[in-house]
Amino acid sequence: MTFTETLEYTPQIAADTAAQYAKVERVVPKIEWPNFAPYVSAINALKKERNAIILAHNYQTPEIYHCVADFVGDSLGLARKGASVDAEIIVMAGVHFMAETTKILNPEKIVLMPDMDAGCSLAASITAADVRAMREKHPGAPVVSYVNTSADVKAETDICCTSGNAVEVVESLGVKKVIFLPDQYLASYVASQTDVEIIAWPGSCEVHERFTGDEIRDYKKAYDQLSVIAHPECPPDVLEAADFVGSTAGMIDFVGKQSSNKVLLVTECSMSDNVSVEHPDVEFIRPCNLCPHMKRITLPNILESLRTLQPRVEIDPAIIERARGSVERMLAI
Repeated sequence: MTFTETLEYTPQIAADTAAQYAKVERVVPKIEWPNFAPYVSAINALKKERNAIILAHNYQTPEIYHCVADFVGDSLGLARKGASVDAEIIVMAGVHFMAETTKILNPEKIVLMPDMDAGCSLAASITAADVRAMREKHPGAPVVSYVNTSADVKAETDICCTSGNAVEVVESLGVKKVIFLPDQYLASYVASQTDVEIIAWPGSCEVHERFTGDEIRDYKKAYDQLSVIAHPECPPDVLEAADFVGSTAGMIDFVGKQSSNKVLLVTECSMSDNVSVEHPDVEFIRPCNLCPHMKRITLPNILESLRTLQPRVEIDPAIIERARGSVERMLAI
């Protein structure tokens, strides 16, 4: 069997996956479930045989996020969870830099990436050579890299950060100036929150950069009492129009705390589907920008990856050692 073949939907599979469908029925049409259920059943069975776990990012589709994933969350959170469990095999349902981060923190484990072409415009915007050139241009300035970077870039970095702890990481260094890579919009947001001079790299996320402040203001005019929750990878005019700015984890947490029954998550569209499952009383207004790279991960290629134990993420041990240092320095904070 290859991942292009169709599995049969039987009454037994319908019964075995009824609990999973009950969870996602509000966001997965009933007519689509027979296409997903056989893979959900096969994946969950094979995970047990292989002593494997699946890590799914918040931007994965609901049938992956809610029905086969063992842990869900942002990229660094997933890697940390993977390191804390007794599993021989980790499948990353995300994009390539996330699988690399998982391997960096779990060098002894098999890390599988169902589609090696699942990349990231932000991570691809900078190379290790670019980081070295920035250091030469700004001697003495430490390099802070967003976790949305390749292993090679992390290896050239002093310390990593997430969107949630970026300000704290920058200020922890006790310096007047830092090089901040690679997201220019997250850099701009951090600069607005600290007195430390931020030297930015002109990278961006192709999903978040498509949002505009005018678009957000139009949504607010169209929907009374709309709560707008934005990710700091968005342009500054979007953040100015938002009611709350935070990481993916922070955005999810804010949904549960805010009082409005109408919410606009200014981020990748599938996250709204996934969060809405946990908040059925909230109406999610969806400006649906999808990440084409995240959508390369599917139930069929997750199953095929588990069956063949391929493709595997492999990183030079010397790169792992250097990159791990930049991640662990962040974790220490």
